[in-house]
Amino acid sequence: MGVPVEEVLKLPMLEKANVQTPVYDRDVEWISVIETPVENFVRNNEFVLSTGVGCGENIPALEAYVKDVIRSDASILAFATGRHLFKIPDRIIALAEQHELVLVEIPWEVRFADILQGVLQLINEEKQKVHRHVEGIRQELINCVLNGKGLQEITTILYQYTGLPNAISDHLKHIRANQHFDSSLIDALNGRKEAVVSLIEHPFRLEHPLTHFIEAYQIGEECCYQLTILSNYKKQGYLLFQPEKDQEVTTEMMTILEHTLTACALYFVKENAIEMTEIRLKDNFLLDLAKQEQRMDKQLLSKAGLLGYDLEKPYVCFVGEVLFHQPASRSVGNDGQLPSSSSLQSRNYYIQKEAAYAGHMVGRQVMTTFDEERVIIFLEADKEGSEEAANQFLDLVERRLFELLAGVTIQWGISCHKDGYQVFHHSYEEARTALQMGEQQNEAGGRTFFKETRMNRLLMALSHKKEIEEIVQDTLQPLIDYDQKRQAELLHTFMVYNKYNSNVSQTSRALNLHRQSLLHRLRNIEQLTGLSLLNADDLFLLELSVRLWLLKKVEKSGPQ
Repeated sequence: MGVPVEEVLKLPMLEKANVQTPVYDRDVEWISVIETPVENFVRNNEFVLSTGVGCGENIPALEAYVKDVIRSDASILAFATGRHLFKIPDRIIALAEQHELVLVEIPWEVRFADILQGVLQLINEEKQKVHRHVEGIRQELINCVLNGKGLQEITTILYQYTGLPNAISDHLKHIRANQHFDSSLIDALNGRKEAVVSLIEHPFRLEHPLTHFIEAYQIGEECCYQLTILSNYKKQGYLLFQPEKDQEVTTEMMTILEHTLTACALYFVKENAIEMTEIRLKDNFLLDLAKQEQRMDKQLLSKAGLLGYDLEKPYVCFVGEVLFHQPASRSVGNDGQLPSSSSLQSRNYYIQKEAAYAGHMVGRQVMTTFDEERVIIFLEADKEGSEEAANQFLDLVERRLFELLAGVTIQWGISCHKDGYQVFHHSYEEARTALQMGEQQNEAGGRTFFKETRMNRLLMALSHKKEIEEIVQDTLQPLIDYDQKRQAELLHTFMVYNKYNSNVSQTSRALNLHRQSLLHRLRNIEQLTGLSLLNADDLFLLELSVRLWLLKKVEKSGPQ
């Protein structure tokens, strides 16, 4: 961000200056008075004033001084002639020409203070002009987002004012906008094209804070650069840019890139807010549909239509209890970008995404919502409402989900199809009941269809009779009291023993117990209940009592 050398030399106080070299295409960003030694006091693109004191009569010392200025990459070196230095030697002029340093002789009577004032004023005016220009671009970028335009318009503005081919991707590196950026480089960066990609040090040596955040990639013989788009400490996407060959990246360009990053971050925040609002509206609508009996009138059907749902199709309901066996930070999907407080939302996002994908694969509409740790899915049903179709859908959901989220299992309850039309609350209740009963009988990750619970529902109806309640309590209370006092797990031991049809060997393996320890527990069960496990009637009474007791626990837990 400087003033061309040609403009500087046109200042009134430099009218009498004698330019000894060609006027090279350089900029002046600062001016200072520096005498020998130079050391590191001269900056890039600086206008250096000197009286030649200490080296005017010593040509080798003067040459060393000029070389130091050249190494500092200054734009102009002006000597005040007439006191210490009367004329710049030809060898010094040749040296300056060789390195494209503009060399100037200034009469001794011209005051350095006037030159300093004039050049600084010119630089300041140029800075103000550039600032107004860049500020206008910043406002244009922000207005682009506020007026509802997208990322493609942002890339167009960036290219218009900088000439930099550029592209914008989301955090998954899916390209969302491209303005003359080489697509083959994008494919190489994303691994879709075989190429040697290496991270290198970028060549920009600008005094701009954004340069510290640039990532440079060497792809074959090409180079491209990447900046990360951040918002609320979360990675939203990437801004890619590639200067044309021999195109100089200036401080002004870096400032425009910085404003482009801000506009991109604002766009992604806006997009995320809209998406989250839509998700929240859908979640609340489906949750109300599932948990409350609602009249299917035109108003409700119209509201569903606005959210993208067709309630006039038949649906089957799935209710899943989601269990995670390891911290969220170890899941593949999290990638360290989400704070721990949002891990549940992150998991729900992946479950919802995979449910939608599975629905697309089977050609059915899917509606998904969440009730804390439970997922509720309504899947468009076929005419038969077969178990095979339901299992096929869940297989698709779980196969991809288990790859994305480590250590997750889902216990499913599935409603009956029946008519399937506009019975969302009834269907949800069936699926919830199937889930609760399945949790008592099946291992984690099992699936229970509502029609498989007919026996349990019959038993539950019987359990409400007072006389039966008393029989169950008299039969099991000694075991319950003993388990609470001794932590012996006699009830669980009997359930496993009964599951394996009284086979002692299979039961001991399942419980990881020595055979004698199992036989000791079985004798305790017989002594406490007064029933024989070898008597068919006693065994049936004990099994029936346990099942009724478990169903009572399910009933007392109620809706969750």
